[in-house]
Amino acid sequence: MDTCLGKMAELLDNDQFLEKVGVSTKPCLRSARPPWQDHAATELDGDNGLVRVKMMKNQSKKVQTTEEWLRNYGLESLQLTLEHLVNEGNILDSGNAVEEIELTEERITDFESRLSEVIELYQQRIQWLLEDSKKVFGLIKGTKVGLMVDVSGMSCGPRLLGFQNDLLSLIDEQLCHKKQLYCLSFGTEISSLWESPKNIDVHVLHEARQWVQQLEPGGGCNLLKALKHVLTVKELDSLVLIVGSCPDQSLEILADYVQQCMLGSKLLIHAVIHDCSNPASLAVIKNLAEVVRGRYHCYSSKGEKYDSSDVDLLLQEYQKAKDLINNVKQLFRRRISGSFTGRRVDVSTKYTTPSNLPKPPKHEGQLVIRTPNFPAKTSRDWLKTNGLKAKKLNIYQVLAPNAFSPVEEFVPILQKTVASTIHEKAMLQFEWHDGTVKNIHVDAPLLYNYQKLLGKMVRIYERRIDWLSAASRRIWGSVCERRVVILVDISVTNSTYIIHIQHYLRLLLEEQMSNKDYFNIIAFGNDIVPWQPELVPSQPKNLQSAWRWVLSLQCKGSRNLMSALRRAVEIDFKDKDKHRSQGIYLLTTGIPDQETHTLSAYVAETCSGCDLQLHVCLFNVVADVDSGSVIPARYANPDETAGAFKEIVQAANGRFHWFGEAGIFESDDINIIVSEMEKAISYSHKCALLVKSLKQRSGTQSVNPFIPERHSKMLVKKEKKWPQKLPSPKPTALSLARMIIKSNHCEERNADVRALKWRPTSAKAEIPPAQTVKEWSQNGSKRKCKSKKKPEFSMSVFYTDRGRNVGAVSRKYPERTNTRKLVPSVTLPKKEEICSSEEWLAKYSIKKLKLELPRLMFGPHCTHQKKIVESLHKKVSAKYCAIFPSVEINGVVKHLQFRPKELESYVEQMEKVLQRYVQRIQWLLSGSRRLFGTILEANVCVLIDTSGSMEPYLPHVTKELTSLIWEQLRRKELRFNLLSFAENLESWREYLVEATDEACHDAVQWVSRLQAYGNTCILRALQKAFGFQDIEAVYVLTDGKPDTSCSLILKEIEKFRKRQDIKVHTISFSCTDRKANEFLKKLASQTGGRYHCCIEDVDGQLAAHRMLTEGLDDDDNPVFPYFEGDDLKKLTQEVTKARSFLKQANSLKLLIEKWNVNQKDNSVFKKSAQD
Repeated sequence: MDTCLGKMAELLDNDQFLEKVGVSTKPCLRSARPPWQDHAATELDGDNGLVRVKMMKNQSKKVQTTEEWLRNYGLESLQLTLEHLVNEGNILDSGNAVEEIELTEERITDFESRLSEVIELYQQRIQWLLEDSKKVFGLIKGTKVGLMVDVSGMSCGPRLLGFQNDLLSLIDEQLCHKKQLYCLSFGTEISSLWESPKNIDVHVLHEARQWVQQLEPGGGCNLLKALKHVLTVKELDSLVLIVGSCPDQSLEILADYVQQCMLGSKLLIHAVIHDCSNPASLAVIKNLAEVVRGRYHCYSSKGEKYDSSDVDLLLQEYQKAKDLINNVKQLFRRRISGSFTGRRVDVSTKYTTPSNLPKPPKHEGQLVIRTPNFPAKTSRDWLKTNGLKAKKLNIYQVLAPNAFSPVEEFVPILQKTVASTIHEKAMLQFEWHDGTVKNIHVDAPLLYNYQKLLGKMVRIYERRIDWLSAASRRIWGSVCERRVVILVDISVTNSTYIIHIQHYLRLLLEEQMSNKDYFNIIAFGNDIVPWQPELVPSQPKNLQSAWRWVLSLQCKGSRNLMSALRRAVEIDFKDKDKHRSQGIYLLTTGIPDQETHTLSAYVAETCSGCDLQLHVCLFNVVADVDSGSVIPARYANPDETAGAFKEIVQAANGRFHWFGEAGIFESDDINIIVSEMEKAISYSHKCALLVKSLKQRSGTQSVNPFIPERHSKMLVKKEKKWPQKLPSPKPTALSLARMIIKSNHCEERNADVRALKWRPTSAKAEIPPAQTVKEWSQNGSKRKCKSKKKPEFSMSVFYTDRGRNVGAVSRKYPERTNTRKLVPSVTLPKKEEICSSEEWLAKYSIKKLKLELPRLMFGPHCTHQKKIVESLHKKVSAKYCAIFPSVEINGVVKHLQFRPKELESYVEQMEKVLQRYVQRIQWLLSGSRRLFGTILEANVCVLIDTSGSMEPYLPHVTKELTSLIWEQLRRKELRFNLLSFAENLESWREYLVEATDEACHDAVQWVSRLQAYGNTCILRALQKAFGFQDIEAVYVLTDGKPDTSCSLILKEIEKFRKRQDIKVHTISFSCTDRKANEFLKKLASQTGGRYHCCIEDVDGQLAAHRMLTEGLDDDDNPVFPYFEGDDLKKLTQEVTKARSFLKQANSLKLLIEKWNVNQKDNSVFKKSAQD
């Protein structure tokens, strides 16, 4: 390649070479100029000098694209393939089964020489395509050309000037040789230079040049609107689409519209991505060109990316030629006579692109077809005959013969219904599957045998899982249907995994397809490539033919899954209602081009009413999307991809299978078996609990369910009879009273001593762990520190006058402690603290201030209690219940022990707190905090979205930015920087700057010059902001979704946070897109930041003012609007909670006052009745 670069000047003067590279020259004098050039020189701007339109010799009347050029100069056309080389050789009779081919040395040398010449010719063609305007815009085909220019991504300054110069070169070098020209620019709106195409002459070219020089940025990129206008112009045969930013519409919408409009038309679309580093733009435009069978060209002035369909075709052919030379040297060996020989079995007559992955042994050999021994079943169908319920091993089926429902009968003597109590001695209670309680007679040997059967079934299920995880079932699961269509994803992102895909198809064809009735294979990328037009019988010859077809598959395009599904349903399963057992198996590696809900709706409608299912086999490919890899049309991380396909499978009543090189990640077939195993383990555990309960009730271990009954007698030991001690003498009444008082008095003093002398009460008790002497002293000191002062009291015991009765007199009485909770007095700061609402409420929330009404008023001592009186056989309320008013709280009766004055105190404190909350909300809705929230950190960077959609709001945003700079940044003396982002990034400074008066004045001037244009490139802006030294937080103001994948941004930001802990606070401005707001919430939550949503402050300020003036006890009116931002949302939730407590307190106060009045009336009535 390097030697050719130095010879290009000489080669371009060679007429023969120009003919070869696709340019048919027209003989003319070197000094001659077109007649219109002199006329043009007198009319154009004189400041730039005379404009000399370049009439280079390599311009032509007819230009060939690389595809057309390769029809004459490709390896196949020049007969430079292994097949042609082998056909010219002689077959040697070596006496072996393998034939050998002999070629002369002159033939091999001539073949290699011709290949070298062709390789040099390809290099020259590539170099020619990389010159002048062809490097920027590619080779323009056609004679009647429409030029569409995207002005949304253009920025002022050098980039705009460079773009205009490139367009002028395109006009001077290529478009001037066309017959007709039509020019149109588009941004948010469209603007055409002429109403219809114009014949090219000096005046038309002069107008086109002036039009280029007057182009200005124009907001968004409304490509659909521009296409609707241009595609109505019927005279054009070529359309050049130049795009510099991501279109506003999705690829699916653009592709569907263009395909419908181009039916029956020969219009050729040439898509150009000019100086755009946005991955989404590259993917959309490139895939759009491939869908409409056009050409694409990607150019970057920085040299970061260069991609062209013309150059790609040449590079592929160039690589084929290089590999062919290497193959010839390896396959043919020199003989003594000087000739070359090679075995026919080694010489492949068909060239295949080498893969990055090694091929399995005998990869390209014939299939070794094996017929399954039994019909395949899904795990759900398999469990119908092998499940626990089918084998009658459900625990409820086993216990049913010994299960009895509780009996309740009416006893006339007692005049009430009485429940049977026999189960308390003879049976155990067990909760049934329907929620009722059954009395179970526990048969221990029966449960022991049942547990053995459960263990056997678990082992059977484990073998089933191992079987599902082996051979082709690891990739495809169990293929059960009789009529099968296999959809294979051969998008360009699978290029490095094509060997894997082919091997997986080989395993399927060998192991699971021979016993089917009919089958077909459909490969899909952008285009749909079926193996057969319709379903064919599953015979060995058809399986072998399908395998040979699979070996020829090559990856290209994106994932057009919808078209593949339509092809399978509308052709292969056109009579789906007349057949049964039909299935579609999809093998893919990523998310499809179409939206998930669109695919789900289609498969749900297709599969309903017939026996047709869609099963998905997702191959997990771990690959990061970066600048060097292939960019998919849609991006999603593995979890999102799996979630999308689960939704599609659920709509189609199919099965989901997710696997990778490491093994199976998730499988519906395996999940069902695992669920049945867990059910068996649960049943076994319940059996063990029943036996344990039986042992505890009996008090002995005479019955062991795990030991046969005949052996249990051998384990019974005779009890030893120990000699009994003589009974102690009976103490007198006085001695007994003194002993009791003394033991009670010394009980608390000797607590530590008793703890050391502790011993278990039975063999089943747990012994506490031993402690070292050091731990004893530490524990003793802790208890000594924590122990409270015991109340001192003493008693004197004496005999009474009546017999042996004992009396006692207390000398000292213990002091009474007040257990009532008083309403705490609240003190709140008057000055606003610069912190988030979460931090502020951590100190001043209702819970922190101990003003929660239920905890303050309704403790455990307030619960209404009832106990059973055995003599009455019913529950009776406590004696004190009648002296307190009662109220039902959450279904539990509580006693109100507060007085009205205490409730008045609570209401007073709660109103004070509520008033402070409302004042803080007013503060958050004032000034720059309304739009940007509160700036908390000391080193921050503010990112401002200046995309085209922000144009109507930019004056308001600049005004609020000015307020932010002076009100928060300058007043707090922070270090800050400002960064605007759209298609490009523009920062106020390259580092953080202290907020001095001079710096703030300069920042305000910079803000006033902001202009809206292009798209929303958040990821690049965040990456640049993270690069500032000592940065602590980033504040992002935007009005919509980014132009790249939200999942990709979250993933990249998480990588940055692992290296540097920086918070991202997001601000949603006039955004009604729920998905965009959800993305901003996730971004803030993931980085430990806050989400703020800007709303009009009229409703919030008005509601706050009315609360402070009209009252706070009505929780229905006035109310705050719904705040989505974190700070305001948490405060308003606390306000709602406080107003609810305030309303409850007022209601309880009225209830107590009313109850007191009734009690007073009742006492008066009783007194009068007694009189």
